[in-house]
Amino acid sequence: MLLMLSTPVMALTLQQAREQGKVGETFSGYIAARSNDSETAALVAKINQARAESYRQLAAQNNVPQEDVARLAGSKLVERAKSGEYVRGVNGLWVQKH
Repeated sequence: MLLMLSTPVMALTLQQAREQGKVGETFSGYIAARSNDSETAALVAKINQARAESYRQLAAQNNVPQEDVARLAGSKLVERAKSGEYVRGVNGLWVQKH
């Protein structure tokens, strides 16, 4: 009976991880973990895998290197990060957007 009443554990979403400061955007086009827990690591791997596939497709369609597509996306994602979210600067240090 107790098992039926327990609430299921919800997986961490990208937005929740951003709001909690567990991940941040980077100029490489990929998110990076700021927290060393398995849930955050799994989320980062999942998101970055999807981004890599998207970048690969865009690169192939436009006949440009995948790294160029990723860097362009990274610049835009860092720029669009909301106030309070973390971004990793070109110097490698984390900065909280204001």
